[in-house]
Amino acid sequence: MSYRTIKLTARLYRYLQDASLREPDVLRRLREETASMPMGGMQICPEQGQFMGLLVRLMGAKTAIEVGTFTGYSALSVALALPDDGALFACDRSDEWTRVARRYWAEAGVADKIELRLGKGVDSLDALIAEGRTGTFDFAFIDADKKNYQGYYEKTLTLLRAGGLVAIDNVLWDGRVADPGNDEDSTRAIRDFNAMVHEDARVDVSLIPIGDGLTLALKRG
Repeated sequence: MSYRTIKLTARLYRYLQDASLREPDVLRRLREETASMPMGGMQICPEQGQFMGLLVRLMGAKTAIEVGTFTGYSALSVALALPDDGALFACDRSDEWTRVARRYWAEAGVADKIELRLGKGVDSLDALIAEGRTGTFDFAFIDADKKNYQGYYEKTLTLLRAGGLVAIDNVLWDGRVADPGNDEDSTRAIRDFNAMVHEDARVDVSLIPIGDGLTLALKRG
């Protein structure tokens, strides 16, 4: 028993993955290819992808949004969990990175579930609102530039139905948010975002110490 979250040593982390991870081969190969790239550290960990897929299944979600797709690991994790008639709108600015994503989505047989929208995340979310999609999404994942987190969050809440869930990545920022001597722009942006969500009466919220910190915010009715 413990009164606080247990510390994950390297040995315990390996055990966690060995005991719980059921990573499909296509996801494993995408993760390994991404890890070999110069920006590979931006990829989520596999247990987080599995956790988000479980959330999608638990909710019975059919419609999802992602802001920040990179090489597509998180999108593929969600798309595999969606039903055959489910739909994921994946928003990213990079054609280069998402070319990798599209290759694996096709191989996994979920490309028809995913609509990739290239451009600024705020513009893509505004377009969905303009298309009349307000209040129609079940699940959302935000993992993009930190200075715009609050804007992404507000627009995502607009698009989510009551009872919809938004997951926001990197909210512990490798521990830098707890360092009073760190005043970097991205660190301050995440601190401000975390404080805002903590006080947001429109949602029920929990910050989960998985990966680099994942906030779950459930939109109230």
